[in-house]
Amino acid sequence: MALIPFEPFRNMEGWKRDFDRMFNDFPAFVRGEQQFGAHRIDVHETADEVVATCDLPGLEKKEDVQIDVQSNVLTIAGTINRTHEVKEEQMHQRERYFGRFQRSVALPSAVDEDGVKASYKNGVLEIRMRKLQPPPKKQIDIEFH
Repeated sequence: MALIPFEPFRNMEGWKRDFDRMFNDFPAFVRGEQQFGAHRIDVHETADEVVATCDLPGLEKKEDVQIDVQSNVLTIAGTINRTHEVKEEQMHQRERYFGRFQRSVALPSAVDEDGVKASYKNGVLEIRMRKLQPPPKKQIDIEFH
């Protein structure tokens, strides 16, 4: 039987990764931060567009959300307001996010910043961004002697 040396910190990196993941998945209000909360964003691309889909339940009007695309980075920011105020002593569980949020994601392709269209339906924000077409390759003439 082979002897294996004891390494007490061998699994420390995996433990640290799991610990970080646990705290990163907590809702923002638990950590006391004004981040994007539990809202998630999906980004995919088609032949002509980059499409971002984001769950944003609780938006009441279009002025509550701002969308910005600059240098191939999409930023979604805004405010989700409470529909009615509940006293703290009456609250038994709080999981829904409200307040200010902001999220930025890098886009997989260059997009036309003027060709952005957004729609909001049933708590889902969909942003469609037209891809920029790369300039045609220019043939370089070679002087051959």
